[in-house]
Amino acid sequence: MSTRTYRQAIDCLNSLQSNAAVLEAVRASGGRSSAFAIPEMLEYLGRIGYTPSDLNALNVIHITGSKGKGSTSAFASSILTKEKPDWKVGLYTSPHLVAVRERIRVNGKPISEEDFTRYFFEVWDRLDKDTTRQHESTPEKPGYFRFITLLAYHAFLDMKVDATVLEVGVGGTYDSTNIVPKPIVTGVTALGIDHVTVLGKTLKEIAWQKGGIYKEGVPAFSMEQPAEGLEMLKERAKELKASEFVLAPLLPGLADIKLGLAGAHQVQNANLAVYLVQSFLQRQTGESAPSPVALTDNVIAGLQETKWPGRCQTVQAPSDANLTWYLDGAHTLESLDCCMQWHVSPDAGLSTALPRGSHKRALVFNCTSGRSGPAFLSAVFNKIALQLKLHGSQETPETYFDDVIFCTNVTYADGAFKGDLTSLSTPENELAELTIQHQLADAWIATVPSFSREHIHVLPSVEHAINVVKGLSKSSPVGVLVSGSLHLVGGVIEVAGLAEAAL
Repeated sequence: MSTRTYRQAIDCLNSLQSNAAVLEAVRASGGRSSAFAIPEMLEYLGRIGYTPSDLNALNVIHITGSKGKGSTSAFASSILTKEKPDWKVGLYTSPHLVAVRERIRVNGKPISEEDFTRYFFEVWDRLDKDTTRQHESTPEKPGYFRFITLLAYHAFLDMKVDATVLEVGVGGTYDSTNIVPKPIVTGVTALGIDHVTVLGKTLKEIAWQKGGIYKEGVPAFSMEQPAEGLEMLKERAKELKASEFVLAPLLPGLADIKLGLAGAHQVQNANLAVYLVQSFLQRQTGESAPSPVALTDNVIAGLQETKWPGRCQTVQAPSDANLTWYLDGAHTLESLDCCMQWHVSPDAGLSTALPRGSHKRALVFNCTSGRSGPAFLSAVFNKIALQLKLHGSQETPETYFDDVIFCTNVTYADGAFKGDLTSLSTPENELAELTIQHQLADAWIATVPSFSREHIHVLPSVEHAINVVKGLSKSSPVGVLVSGSLHLVGGVIEVAGLAEAAL
């Protein structure tokens, strides 16, 4: 048999139903599909040769939340590798920025193309070989996210990892990661309104979904939450018989540490990660944890050295001294608020190293169908106004950006995607007509009526957007904020040649 390649694995993966299509199916069914999510996932797990109890060997720290779950997972993985340098620490997250294999990491590094390809086809072939199904409604192959989750389980079990930091995809209760019977510890990051058609329209409903990762006999952690959400998390912990419910208070001195991830909001994510790891180590190794939870040298080093690309990240363009990129894949109102708090500050957009008179600022923005573009852009503008006032700036929010660029997530100008970045989530007619991008441009004009129409760009691809930015940087230094979508950020990293500097 001829050797199968990484490119072939990616093509096979892209042939599976996309996450957005799964979400659409749930919308269309009024939520009925959720009831089949876990039984179907268990069926797939059995078909590739594992039982749920096999997954307990992964030694899981399970993390969900509306925002910060990826950052908290990255902090937890980094701390664990410092605390246990001889361990293999698995990290499963989503989405990826440039390469799918970023989702499956060991000791912070994505698995190789060779390993990804081998594990991919082992799972693929097992599913092809055993097509028996317990439920008639179960598709023969799992969807994109479910498949990668199965791939991660298989890879981590084969590699015999000592610990696994497992980030939920969407929600918690019905998520494909929620089939590990006995994680070591579970945690919920900040709650907010996200994926409302699937998770519910109120914080209480969303908290019910997120709290579904709590397990019998397992500690259930949370950071500070709005009262309505916190009450529901406590109820879920009790209902699911968690061993304890712990609200993680802020550790003294944590706010003074220069974290590896920028942004004031990262303090609470780092804080929760410290609690989760120390609880994990106490339960897993029998070592007595510092009481109260303490910021040891290893913990501090882990927090300082955490890397999580595409989140409040500043990257100097390697081949253009005039161009600085500010990358943040914020895609909810709450995360956009954090993004603008970071960007409209001396740490980024208001840096004294770039006096306003001598440099330009640009925004590259997109959001996927179903997200509320007008509400997002209005929130961005309002936060700019608040931040400028907070920092005593004489600038006006209307002129904070010189140019705004609304583009699709299509990678290249010829309409093609990089294989790993292929997305089938937007209807072809919307892409062709740039429907969402025109809506965003109209929303920006409505929010900032005085903004020059000549400086609003509606473009069909990331490559088109990069070309406009390069044109801006020819005449003066320019700082470019890329936000609204992690897929967009990944496309920019790819097309602008930032991979070596950013990833």
